[in-house]
Amino acid sequence: MFRLSNLIHSVIEGNKPRVLDGSIAIWNFTNRCNLSCMHCYSKADLDAVDTLSTEDIMKTLDKFKENGVKFLIFSGGEPLTRKDLFEIAQRCRELGIITYLSTNGLYITKNNAQKIIDTFNYIGISIDGSEKVHDHFRGLEGSFRESMKAVKLLNSYEGSKVGIRFTITKETYDDLQFIFELAEKENIPKVYISHLVYSGRGLENLEMDLSKEQRRTAVEYILGKAFEYHDSGRDIEIVTGNMEQDAILFLELFGEKYPDLKEEMNQRLISWGGNSAGRKLLNIDSEGNVKPDPFFPKVIGNILHQDFSDIWTKEPTELLEKLRVHPREISGICADCAHINICNGGSRSRAYAIYGDMWAEDPSCYLTKEERG
Repeated sequence: MFRLSNLIHSVIEGNKPRVLDGSIAIWNFTNRCNLSCMHCYSKADLDAVDTLSTEDIMKTLDKFKENGVKFLIFSGGEPLTRKDLFEIAQRCRELGIITYLSTNGLYITKNNAQKIIDTFNYIGISIDGSEKVHDHFRGLEGSFRESMKAVKLLNSYEGSKVGIRFTITKETYDDLQFIFELAEKENIPKVYISHLVYSGRGLENLEMDLSKEQRRTAVEYILGKAFEYHDSGRDIEIVTGNMEQDAILFLELFGEKYPDLKEEMNQRLISWGGNSAGRKLLNIDSEGNVKPDPFFPKVIGNILHQDFSDIWTKEPTELLEKLRVHPREISGICADCAHINICNGGSRSRAYAIYGDMWAEDPSCYLTKEERG
């Protein structure tokens, strides 16, 4: 996760860097969902039955606290289909774990909006373009209107922290500008742009991914909006995900605008460390499988059969230990890249999907030879 706006503000204003003291967990609490999205990495559907009991989850939350997990993203499927979701989130609050809710918004109503706001530190609602594009991408006519209704509802409450989440593919590429215009029009405080990772339906639909030329154009536009919002004082935060190479292109553009601050930004990006799968990021799926990230092709354990502490800290697998080397030892164009200590080689899931090699270069890297140094 590349917190673009935060980096710009903190370096220019001379604030201390935002450091993640601990790990982030993304937990797919259910594989049940009321939508059928083209890119879904968990292939969720409405007929799925929950495997994990409330007790199973609560036991692991206690282990999270012991093992330095500080943030928990509630995901799915659609997490709001679980009746015990608020009970789980309350236990996180008691343990001091910050909670984010990732939802399509269709189950958010006036009856539960205040409870959701009071329960979760942040709510991200998926919006994948204009109405026609979103509905096609999400597999349900009318879903755009319902999701936007939820965004506006939550955003109308004082103290609410809500944002929109957008996955950029060939299907949604032309609506990137629309997303920012929507955020500006509706005063939505956060925009999260996710690049496609080849997993689940995303793996089945590789033709959806951008060309490198399209990706480059899209990223330059996103970076430009971040600088624009900073320069104009517009309070919209921009975050990108699943494309750590964005940070290297960002560094060059930042250096052109603020040459005296480029080295400070370089050091912050090195400290950030790029792809954090298996280091500061983990995933638990709806079956209890533990993975280095939600898209990862390999499982490193299962909470139903193993103690989470053993999986994550006490007895890490050889794969997990290798992922924790920084910078990672990656082949191909990464082998002699001068900036691998920033991006850390990007997505191992994309590398494995295309090359069958966990330690190959990220096939989505769009940087030129000159930019790689």
